[in-house]
Amino acid sequence: MTSQELQQYLLREFPQENARCEWKEMKNLKNLFAGDEKNDVISYVAAIANMEGGHLVIGVQDKTLEIVGTDLSKFNLNAQSAVWKLLEHCTNLSSEGLSIDEYTTEDSHKTVWIIHIPKHLPRRPVYAHKKAWQRVEDALVEMTQERLAAILEEPVFEAKDWSAEIVPNAVLTDLDELAVAKARVMFKKVHASKIPAEEIDAWTVEELLSNSGIMIDGKLTRAAIILLGKPVSVFKLRPAVVEVTWTLRDERQEVVDYEHFTAPFILTVDQILSKIRNLTMRELPGGTLFPETMKQYDDYTIREALHNAIAHQDYTLQQRINFVENPGYLYYANGGSFIPGTLQNVLTTKGPQRYFRNECLCRAMVNFNMIDTVSRGIKKMFNEQWKRHFPMPDYEIDALNKEVGVKIYGNTINEKYTELLKENNTLTLEDCILLDAVQKRHRISEKDVVALLNRGLLEGDTSEYNISLDIAKKTRQLPYYTHNRGLDKAKLQHMILQYLQNAGSVGAKRDAIFDYLRDVLPRNKTPEQQERMVGNILAEMKEAEIVIVKGRIWYVK
Repeated sequence: MTSQELQQYLLREFPQENARCEWKEMKNLKNLFAGDEKNDVISYVAAIANMEGGHLVIGVQDKTLEIVGTDLSKFNLNAQSAVWKLLEHCTNLSSEGLSIDEYTTEDSHKTVWIIHIPKHLPRRPVYAHKKAWQRVEDALVEMTQERLAAILEEPVFEAKDWSAEIVPNAVLTDLDELAVAKARVMFKKVHASKIPAEEIDAWTVEELLSNSGIMIDGKLTRAAIILLGKPVSVFKLRPAVVEVTWTLRDERQEVVDYEHFTAPFILTVDQILSKIRNLTMRELPGGTLFPETMKQYDDYTIREALHNAIAHQDYTLQQRINFVENPGYLYYANGGSFIPGTLQNVLTTKGPQRYFRNECLCRAMVNFNMIDTVSRGIKKMFNEQWKRHFPMPDYEIDALNKEVGVKIYGNTINEKYTELLKENNTLTLEDCILLDAVQKRHRISEKDVVALLNRGLLEGDTSEYNISLDIAKKTRQLPYYTHNRGLDKAKLQHMILQYLQNAGSVGAKRDAIFDYLRDVLPRNKTPEQQERMVGNILAEMKEAEIVIVKGRIWYVK
């Protein structure tokens, strides 16, 4: 669309500002996304969510909706990752219905964002900067006690549990006998301290299923078919898709092999996991010459990740669960929003999760010893990787497309970094997660960067940081450190001077100088940043009258 067409579209779809709609210029989102409270994006999102939900239009002039655009060039977020940031910064913000539309005009190349904001969840006001906000006429204010009381007293909506719905034409013969037998064994194991095994053995199949919560009033639920049903029985759940696809990929990400698995999942999970080539590895623990052996993947972690995907899959989306085996890591993906909102919520919340998408299915999986009762599974996965000195799991939460993915690593990314986990016993799980992100060159919040810098765990500044030299020395990773940091400016200037002296009267273009220096430039910078760095050094050498430039050719003066 042109600027005029986009303006007309906005005037038609979002004609006036009110409690459900806000227009903001915000030309520089880098400073205004999560900056000063009451004046940034997250404050407005929280305020709109705390009313009835609505829309925030960014990059337009107030009153007229004239397209002024918002600068995203220095803002390391796109529309998708911005949704994740909103969920991270806005406590209690629901991911359901949260999305961002991005429009860039064809004539002026100006970008406008429309943030679609869901209404707050029942009895859960949304917070930004640890404060609840609301709109009062044209003003954004901290929430009044009256409005807060109104939210906290709202009736709780009873969400419909898809997995608890009765399958009208399902009967006991739709269930796999071996699956039912295993369910009985697992039920006895889980409830050994409460119910005598002899009593459970005496139960009829109907009694076992009823006590497991997957048979209601003598009728089978969808959860019963998913966990215990014969493969043919899943057709009674159509159009839902009850299937896990295992795929094996090589180093070039080409498919080498694949297989589809369906119900009964209480049995087929073992068949799926048996496909993994879980190699035996030899590890040298710190301070010993005697190697320990361990599997490439921890059995609990790979099983928990798959069980989570089955338990929390949104079966109404009619998607398969994907399980991809790659060289060095496993990848799981299931359809549906991430119910806790953010990974941080999972790792910091104490006690069990309050709400499950598939309550009936989850409770049955607890009864059959497939998942735990206090929702500690994800945190335990992180702890297991930490104990093994492996990279932390990577969660990919796609709120727009309603998909949750997790990558489980089966090897080290940097062996010297691994030594840090082995030798430093003062690190917390949170420390390991943050340093792991640095290892993977993921961005972390400025607050966390500052904290790690202050503790000497990182060096640099808040925009460019790396594992500190002290840690590099302690963990003997000076080669890695030097490669990441690159040579210092004086050495680079010396190399440039030597190169131009060798070139003589022919001289050299900047591109050739850059290619000459490429291997000794900092690896923690992008190619663009490296080129800019070389350009700055050449400019300084020119100003110092060490070199000269004629046209595009550089010479020694």
